[in-house]
Amino acid sequence: MTKRDIGMEILEGIREVKTYKAGKKALRTHILKGPAPVRVIRTKLKLSQSAFAGLMGVSVRTIQDWEQGRRKPSGPAIALLRIAEQKPDVFIHLF
Repeated sequence: MTKRDIGMEILEGIREVKTYKAGKKALRTHILKGPAPVRVIRTKLKLSQSAFAGLMGVSVRTIQDWEQGRRKPSGPAIALLRIAEQKPDVFIHLF
């Protein structure tokens, strides 16, 4: 593993910001799609609402609300749902 020069990385970042502000460079962006519906993810993982709630760190009622469309997941919950959908083996072993 090569040793990183954090100071040089910071300076390069500052140069990139200045170049962008001068209109000479475009920023790289990534668009993340939303996760599949909660019920689809949970069913794919073969988990009960209770077990899935435990892994997500929320109440069973919250899972029910998400699945029935009364509430929508936000913030960290969306990130965890993406992990559960895209890397189910990692999600299961996180907890």
